[in-house]
Amino acid sequence: MTDKNPPLTPRMAELLTRIQRAKRPPFHSLTPRDARIAYRMGAEILDLPRAPLPRVEDLVVAGRPARLYAPSAARLPVMLYLHGGGFTIGDLETHDSLCRQLSSRSGAAVLALDYRLAPEHRFPAAVDDAWAALDWLHAQADAALGLDGTRLAVGGDSAGGTLSAGCAFHARDRGLPLALQLLITPGTAAQASHDSHRRFAEGYLLDAKGIEWFFSHYIDAAERTDWRFAPLEAQDHSGLAPAAVLLAEADPLVDEGLAYADTLRAAGVPVQLELTRGVTHDFIKMGRSLPEALTALDFCASAIKDHFREPPPP
Repeated sequence: MTDKNPPLTPRMAELLTRIQRAKRPPFHSLTPRDARIAYRMGAEILDLPRAPLPRVEDLVVAGRPARLYAPSAARLPVMLYLHGGGFTIGDLETHDSLCRQLSSRSGAAVLALDYRLAPEHRFPAAVDDAWAALDWLHAQADAALGLDGTRLAVGGDSAGGTLSAGCAFHARDRGLPLALQLLITPGTAAQASHDSHRRFAEGYLLDAKGIEWFFSHYIDAAERTDWRFAPLEAQDHSGLAPAAVLLAEADPLVDEGLAYADTLRAAGVPVQLELTRGVTHDFIKMGRSLPEALTALDFCASAIKDHFREPPPP
């Protein structure tokens, strides 16, 4: 850690020390299968307990496993949620607590998608699954789930944030009524060239070796300028759904997240930006230890509530 980097909060610094003392092998030293097991085993150690909800259902959406969370049996608006994990790890279980919190706090239904993972399914398999699920929700949410398919949002963290940003283009181009894109610490750039990748290359939970390990499993180097992987590379950002962007200050991805928020604003897209100081990537899933995670959940829930109150953009 250099002197130029921002100070971590005391609790965040303590968490990193505990993680380092545990000497768990980094993901980039494991096979994808072993990394998935390790991520699932550790996912809820720091996350909030799974909040009870009156409606939690496992189902199949557009050919993929999914899980629906809803705080009531009413005809609610629904957000498609795409989990993080570098397109290589993560599943319905690793993000169950987070999805429960988003549904409970926002009053909306949340549909989590178990999209295909790399390296078994490389780019653009995850993109195709996300787009197919959004199409399915618009067409089938009412008849199949009793939800309002005309009031849609999409959200995700990390790689799921990247996929969510891509879904906003799909919704614009298909004329789907997307009320919000919720981007939590998303990746948006084709290359690790922003300065935050250098500043936080090691020692801040998500490191440079891990990022390259994830990306090399998911996508060929020659394809990384495809906007479906790097939404900053898109030619036209106008007309996209309003965005709520949540970033962590001590995150290799923070600079490209800021750049994406600026790009959306410059294109006329409404943007709510929340930069959480003194925390690392994935902090929103550390609610047992970090008060900042609770504040972040409230930011996300408020954005969902606010945009579902308004009619979707034409």
